[in-house]
Amino acid sequence: MKRSKFTEAQIVSILKLAEQGAKVTDICREHGISSATYYQWKSKYGGLEASDLKRLRDIEAENAKLKKMYAELALENAAIKDLLGKL
Repeated sequence: MKRSKFTEAQIVSILKLAEQGAKVTDICREHGISSATYYQWKSKYGGLEASDLKRLRDIEAENAKLKKMYAELALENAAIKDLLGKL
């Protein structure tokens, strides 16, 4: 997946410009992004503050860790059931 040339803090600041009344087309032209990119950012980061981004990142990392743990336990559980079924 392509990595953005903007940090999450920069994205939030760009979205704040639109909330302050600047036109979306002007913002997109100034920062070199498409309007589709702007609206994708708005759907993901809309309403967030810079301080909320760290919390969001931490929650996403914890979620990924928990999903990995679940997958490992599910495989182990299936192997145990398979083994017990053969006895």
